[in-house]
Amino acid sequence: MIETNQLFRFTTAGSVDDGKSTLIGRLLYDSKSIFEDQLQAVERTSVKKGFNGIDLALFTDGLKDEREQGITIDVAYRYFTTPKRKFIIADTPGHIQYTRNMVTGASTANAALILVDARHGVVEQTKRHSFIASLLNIPHIIVCINKMDLVDFDETVYDELCNQFKEFSSKLLVQDIRFIPISALLGDNVVRRSDNMNWYQGAPLLHTLETMYIGSDTNRVDARFPVQNVLRPQRDEFMEYRGYTGKIESGVFRKGDEILVMPSGLTSKIRSIDVFEEELDMAIAPMSVALTLEDDIDVGRGDMIVRSNNTPEAAKDIVVMLCWLGNTPLDLKSRFSLQHTSNKQLAVIKEIIYKIDIDTLERIEGNQELKMNDIAKVKISVARPIMVDTYRKNRNTGSIILVDSNSNETVAAGMIT
Repeated sequence: MIETNQLFRFTTAGSVDDGKSTLIGRLLYDSKSIFEDQLQAVERTSVKKGFNGIDLALFTDGLKDEREQGITIDVAYRYFTTPKRKFIIADTPGHIQYTRNMVTGASTANAALILVDARHGVVEQTKRHSFIASLLNIPHIIVCINKMDLVDFDETVYDELCNQFKEFSSKLLVQDIRFIPISALLGDNVVRRSDNMNWYQGAPLLHTLETMYIGSDTNRVDARFPVQNVLRPQRDEFMEYRGYTGKIESGVFRKGDEILVMPSGLTSKIRSIDVFEEELDMAIAPMSVALTLEDDIDVGRGDMIVRSNNTPEAAKDIVVMLCWLGNTPLDLKSRFSLQHTSNKQLAVIKEIIYKIDIDTLERIEGNQELKMNDIAKVKISVARPIMVDTYRKNRNTGSIILVDSNSNETVAAGMIT
């Protein structure tokens, strides 16, 4: 059963000119999600560029440089709604020099759309984007074999490309991979079924996105509540109120649950779960709530409230798969501010275990240099313990960012392994 108006985030990726922006434009256009003034502006620009119809890619290539060059540079976020779901699209760049843009755009996605040009098949960039999707633990991958109109809608070509991708993807840790033959330019199998590919018995892309089950994507087992603030209202009727506010990152909390505060190890029980003026019996991720406890114990920002019988690891040394986002290369002598949920700690990178060649997926050992768009496995030490799960187990409590202490620039994003 699909929940109505459930929010669904997906990212698009593929090689240059595989038609990512055209596909998103087609989805928006055919689902009637374009404002009239935006449509008119795109029609005028299309005429200037010499198009007979509408250049659908212009709906997402929003930067001036992107429109002039006909490429995607920044992550373009687009929003649209159907009667069944609300969607957030992250149209990420295909070029290798914008790997960091794909990592940031795809980090919260429920699904990744990997586009493959039917004429060229699975190329290096296809493999790179699929690897990053797997690295980011995106639960669902939809492989769109695009430009089927340029290979005469040939089923044999489609089957061959599906087998190519399956052979490569057997090395990836992705549970759900689906294939759809499409023509983004003509609209075949995007919103409506294609009359040109009667041999394809599956659903078109939009129907697949609307009906894909994502309820199990959220971790409902491990209860994790990073404390963001201590709430002490300055009103007479709430003089004794002491609530701990934050967002439930995973799991379920109920009134009466025995809890443990980390890293202090103090224990108590949940007295109440409050949302505005309302008191709840139960709260689940990703709700933002205030918890009050039976005992008056020391709890502050950066602490984590968990269930007593299910705890994360309190670690000062962590191993992280890191994507370097900074414009300047890593200096191993630098100190960083590590942000993990609501916890901020001083940190240093102790060692680069290995780098990954994101074209061949091979490990490069003995290289202690990290520059923009590099992905590497590193050891990080922090000043005080942080409460972590592995990224595969919990995307929210298994991820970190590093902020340069001098420039205040976010220089890296990482996944705890």
